[in-house]
Formats: sequence, structure tokens, C-alpha cells
Amino acid sequence: MSNDFECDVLVIGSGAAGLATAITARKRGLDVVVIEKEAVFGGTTALSGGVLWIPMNHHGRKQNPADTREAVRDYMVQQTGRHFEAEAVECFLDNGPRMVEFFERETEVKFVPTMYPDYHPDAHGGADVGRSILAAPYDIRGLGKDMARLKPPLKTITFIGMMFNSSNADLKHFFRATKSLTSFVYVAKRLATHIKELALYKRGINVTSGNALAARLATSALDLGIPILTSTPAKEILMERGKVVGARVSSEGGERRITARKGVVLACGGFPHDIQRIAKAYPHVARGGEHVSPTPVGNTGDGVNMAEALGAVVDIRFEDSSAWMPISRVPYANGEVGVFPHLLDRYKPGVIGVLQDGQRFTNESNSYHDVGAAMIRACKGRKDTAMWLVCDKTALAKYGLGYAKPAPMPTGPLVRNGYLLKGRTLAELAANAGIDAAGLERTVREYNAGAVEGRDTQFGRGTTSFNRYLADAEHKPNPCVAPVATGPFYAVKVVMGDLGTFDGIRTSVVGEVLKRDGSAIEGLYAVGNDRQSIMGGNYPGAGITHGPNMTFGFVTGKHLADKAEARAEPARMAPKRAASRVEELSEAL
Repeated sequence: MSNDFECDVLVIGSGAAGLATAITARKRGLDVVVIEKEAVFGGTTALSGGVLWIPMNHHGRKQNPADTREAVRDYMVQQTGRHFEAEAVECFLDNGPRMVEFFERETEVKFVPTMYPDYHPDAHGGADVGRSILAAPYDIRGLGKDMARLKPPLKTITFIGMMFNSSNADLKHFFRATKSLTSFVYVAKRLATHIKELALYKRGINVTSGNALAARLATSALDLGIPILTSTPAKEILMERGKVVGARVSSEGGERRITARKGVVLACGGFPHDIQRIAKAYPHVARGGEHVSPTPVGNTGDGVNMAEALGAVVDIRFEDSSAWMPISRVPYANGEVGVFPHLLDRYKPGVIGVLQDGQRFTNESNSYHDVGAAMIRACKGRKDTAMWLVCDKTALAKYGLGYAKPAPMPTGPLVRNGYLLKGRTLAELAANAGIDAAGLERTVREYNAGAVEGRDTQFGRGTTSFNRYLADAEHKPNPCVAPVATGPFYAVKVVMGDLGTFDGIRTSVVGEVLKRDGSAIEGLYAVGNDRQSIMGGNYPGAGITHGPNMTFGFVTGKHLADKAEARAEPARMAPKRAASRVEELSEAL
């Protein structure tokens, strides 16, 4: 291949895990190149909530000084069950706080504390606060000309392209804009600023959540002289004399070889769009059900497939092999269909979830993963894995439902295009939604009997701090429970989606890709969702993907640098600004 080039470390993928690895290795003097399959960088991270679960981080210690490492370990033992991996968990607990301090001290990455409880705070070792942190908002003009290459957030969870913080406080103002002067002024200022940004830059520049995390990491990488080469998919991992030496990649100029002297790191985002693999890994897909993932469509399992071709182990071990996310399909006027993740509406009082028989099946105010897992199991034996979120006109006006916004935003267009189902009575709603009418009427009648007093006698909604966190704190006596009583009634059909895969490549603690016999494939590493999760297919708290992913990216980056230093191999490239290095490699490609 002509125009080939070399580096110390090649990272394949530009999400949080890949960029964390790249930045850590670069800070230790290694020459790093990041390649990205898509035309934009940021991966799944850019679409996410931007939360990291990092127990004992310095922000959280101020919130919850009584928390202990022993409590965290006990919680992880309880949550991961038979999949608990002591060595990996201890590495995570050692390095998570160090990773946070390193990135805040050395880079543009900054975090703020959140009030998120663990998802199972009443379990042994669980905590009500202090373990989850959030990427601080960011002005993406810091990316300079690369601003246009940042993956935009999901269209369905923005308002005319404006992002909301993952914190409850930010959204509270939007829900109360017509009821509170303070909230009205807050929303008006946000809207005015955003409209000005759209006029000047054709996109919102003050980003939050995962978009802020991706932007902060990318800015840090580019400032360190790490090229992020977009539209450059990896086609094959190259081996010589039993060692990985680089990759064959594709670019506008044709196929090229990138030689990596110290190692290749797979950070391709797992396999949520690998149709053949998810048909085996996802129970509802295996039985012919629908699955719609809001993750980037480029996450087709490239990393796991290339590793498997070299003898790596990619087993489906976990009962829940992905982070489940209930989603709904949003039809747009131009014929496109958007994907809406149901992150908030399920927690609100007056919203319940039922199956096709009209029956409730779980605590709707549990985490998205728990509700998704319950939905998959409740629909066992059925082809269609789906639920309908149901509410009355009072709840719809106050909180919205799915993509339908609260009053005064109009809902008529969403009723007409079939997204929002409506009925003057519960029986009419059931007929329009394809739900058993008698079952729905009976469910609502039984639910309402306790709901008028703020009780959920069937599933206990509102009994944990996590249930209450994303509910309505001003609704008494239970922020999660209110009757479904005043017609007309509304519903949205919800199917199964995911936030990324949990099963993945088996690695050593430092990220070395392992063969079936336990030996490492020399020179090949995996991080992020390409690497098997330490959470055992469970979802213990907000940020259990980004937290471990960035931590083990940090660990892998340090390992690569330690290994190079142990061999007394000096770094090949002095620090230089990103622009010159990108231009150099772009010419080669």
C-alpha cells in the first residue's frame, strides 16, 4: 500500500473510552492516532447522558463523606452476582478516582456532581448520592474548525436542537415554564441564546451531557496533537510473526496501512447494530421481536469481529447482554423516523406501562434497564416485545409523554401521524392502540384505588430514592403516583432498544485481548463497549458505562506507556499542535 504511515498506538473509535486511552498514552509521550469509521467523531458518547459512575470520586466524597470502598465493593458483589470479577473491580475502584483527577487536572475535561442515587439504593452497599458525576457543559467553539465534525445529539431529545442537562434541575424549568415566572425567564434566556447560536453557527454551541463529554475529550486530544481521522474505517487488524502490528484502513484515497509500533486499541462501540450477533444475544430478537437501537448505526461490531478473526473470545455470557432502553419510533413529516429513548416520562405520576393484555408488569419508575429487562421477560412467548405508556390529559399537559411535549406545545400533529394514540375513554384508547380493553380498564381501576392515596399496591412505585429522583417532587404524597382518571386518555407504543452492549471481547484487566486459552494476543487491546463489561449484564447506577469505560481506557493507556518505557523505547514524536499532525496524515491518506 502506498502512502502508509506509522504511529506508536492506533486507537480505532472516537468515543469516551477510545479518546481516554489516546489522551492518557499521549500524555506519557506516545505518538497516537485515532481513526473513526463515521464522518463525525464522538461515537455513542456524543448521544449519551454524559454521566460517569465513579465511586469515591472527589466530587462525590463531598456529597457523601460516609461512603466507603467496602460499601461499594459489597454493592458490586451484590449487583454482579456470579459474574463478579474481583481483580477488575479492584482495578476500577483504585483507578476511577485517579482517572477523574487526571483528566480534570491535565485536560479540558471537567465534571460536576449530580444528585443521582444508585439505581438500587436499598440494596446492600447502595448509596443515595455521591457516586455519579456529569460532564460539565461546554462551548464547542473550543473545537475550532473541528466543531463541524462533532456528532450532534439525538434530534428527538433536543428542542429545536437545544440540549438539556441530564440534571433534574435543568428540565424542571422547562416543565414549569407556564407556571413559574422564574422558570419562564430561565427558559426564555435559554431559547434566546440558542436561536442566536443557530443563526451564527447553524447548531447549538453550548452543549451538555454526552455531547459535552465527547467535545471536551476531542478538544483535549486535538490540542495534544492526536489526529482524529474521520471517515476512516478499519478493515483488518494486521499481524506479523504472531504480533499485531497495525491495521488496514479505508479512506477517500483508497486502502492504506497504519503501522502501530506499540499496539492497536479497539474502541468501536460494541455490536448493537450487528444483526447476526444480536439475533443470538438478544432474547426478544431471537424470537422475532423488534429492536431499535439509538446508538450510532456504525456500531456494527467491527471491533469484536476483527478480534474474533484473530482468535479472541467474544462469548455471550450475560442474561442481559446490553443496556436495555425502552424507545418509541417518531415519524417525521419528511418521512424519516426518529428514535426517542424513554428516560423521563415513566417516572412521572399518572403514567403507567401496560402490555398488550392491558396489564402492568413492573415498577415503571425503575431504571430504563430494569424496565427493559422486565419487558423482555414479561413478553416471553410472544413475538412482539412491547409496552404502551398510558396517561390521562392531566399528566400529558403537565409532563408530556415520550416525544409529545407538555402544554402549551400542540399534540394534534402527533395524534394525526399515529405516534400519540388517543381515546375519549379507556376502551376507545385500547381499541386505537390494539390493547385488550377489559384488561386496561381493570388495570387502571385497580391502580387508581391506591393511587388516589399515593400508593402503588402492586409494584411499590416511589419507595426508593431513585424512583423519586426523576419524578415530580412537588406532587404529594408520592412523586411517582397519581390516578389515571381524566379523559381523554393517551398512549405511546414502546419497543426495545439499547444504549450499548455489555457482552464483548474478553480481556485482561489492563485491556489485553485474550484467546480461549487465556493467553494475550500481543499488541491488541480492547476498551469501552468492545470490552466485556465488569457489571455482569446489570445496571447498578447512572454512568456505569462511561465510568468503567474511561477508567479502563486510562488504565490501558498507562499500560501501553509503561510497557514502552520498560523496553526503553523513546517516544518517536515531540509534542506538536493537532493541525500540523492532522494535515500530515491527511496528505498520507
